[in-house]
Amino acid sequence: MTTSKLTQAIELDKPLFVLKLGGSMLKEVSDSFIQSVIELRKNHYVLFVHGGGPEINGMLEKLKIPSVFVNGQRKTTEPVLEIVEMVLGGKMNQLLSGKLKAHGIQTVGLSGHDIITASYLDHDSLGFVGKVEKVDDCLLRTLLKDGYVPVIAPLGKTKDGQTVNINADVCAAAVAEALKAERLLFVTDVPGILKNGELLEEATPSLIDDLIQEGTIYGGMIPKVTSAISALSDQLKEAMIVNGKGTIFHSGQFVGTKIKQQAFVSGSNQ
Repeated sequence: MTTSKLTQAIELDKPLFVLKLGGSMLKEVSDSFIQSVIELRKNHYVLFVHGGGPEINGMLEKLKIPSVFVNGQRKTTEPVLEIVEMVLGGKMNQLLSGKLKAHGIQTVGLSGHDIITASYLDHDSLGFVGKVEKVDDCLLRTLLKDGYVPVIAPLGKTKDGQTVNINADVCAAAVAEALKAERLLFVTDVPGILKNGELLEEATPSLIDDLIQEGTIYGGMIPKVTSAISALSDQLKEAMIVNGKGTIFHSGQFVGTKIKQQAFVSGSNQ
């Protein structure tokens, strides 16, 4: 196929890191975080996928559009989808792109429906919520090679042209897989996984399960670590929890918690 030939012709000559930035962090990213991204780009390609949940919630409440949740996931009706598109593809995408551009980083804001082919996750129960079927990695590779940082809103388009809402964690993992990213980083408001006040530099799924059971990992950190674990694969062997309020990359080293499959953690002393 033509696409595969083009993809082969656009090989990335540096490792790629995909950064998933949660909606709650978009307004709080610090200058030191962006400086870390600038340092990271000296030897790596960088791509962002962002959320926007809190802003969507606020707009739905303001417009008195009801939210229905099914098994913890928002049902995306037509009125909800209209707000989701406006917030994710517009306001929040422009917010992050603008912050990066203000520090001299060339960005291209993209709505995911321009590059992601999707199908319905469960149309009867969840409405216009999608799962990723294919990512146009050729376009993303071209932008990266040309020196741009793509900033992607987690939306997709079905084969019949319908826009769908995609979970940002799922979207980031799919993009990372399609581009054969070296690492996927979940940018949060905490430095990583803490135990007894100390940062764990590495963790495995089994250790994380133990920490959840004992209550060390709780509340909002649980979906963060479970999303990181779900992103792991034979190809993507490492994900990471980092802090968007501070430095994430310093002197060639990452600051945060690496999450690896058991088989790939060597000498772990946790």
